[in-house]
Amino acid sequence: MYGIDICNSKNRHITIGTNKEKKFLLNKYQIYTHDSLEESLNEFRAGQFSTTLTNKQKLNLLKNLRKNRPAFGIVEEPLCKIRGPDLELYLDMERTYPPMLRGPPYPTGLETRKEIEKHINELLEMDIIRKIGHNVIVKITTPVVITWHDGKSRLCGDLRALNNYTKSDRYTIPRIPHALDKLEKAKYITQMDCMKGFYQN
Repeated sequence: MYGIDICNSKNRHITIGTNKEKKFLLNKYQIYTHDSLEESLNEFRAGQFSTTLTNKQKLNLLKNLRKNRPAFGIVEEPLCKIRGPDLELYLDMERTYPPMLRGPPYPTGLETRKEIEKHINELLEMDIIRKIGHNVIVKITTPVVITWHDGKSRLCGDLRALNNYTKSDRYTIPRIPHALDKLEKAKYITQMDCMKGFYQN
């Protein structure tokens, strides 16, 4: 069967072969651009989809997930590639920042050192940081591990020395109630947990 416009063939008759008497009616058609819904849901099985969504809504959601595939982790690839475009940030300095402000590392225990190594390896695998030579002159900060009540930890930098040289911002931070007011007429609300969200630019 060749040369049939499937998208505009609803309620049209077609013939197959040389027998003009045998006609077939194209009454219903579906165009599949991806795998079945079950296979697509299995691909993102680490997530949970609302049971109130229709199959069409789920397919639209999965289409957006595939479109932004590098930003999401899956079971096989829990560490996704979330690096965005390179940005240049400018700080308003009160006085000249020293070219080298490198302090000694903080004393840490064995468990804390393991956590630091784990976080650094994750950031390397996600292409967020890169290794440099020990002779390269860079401005660095001392890593600090913050442990939460549930046992999880986060790697932070001690920027107190830098804060002593920068001017404080005078604008107010947006308040959460004001942001929630903008969602008053929203039909769908999606909650996503950004992995390593601080580095997502």
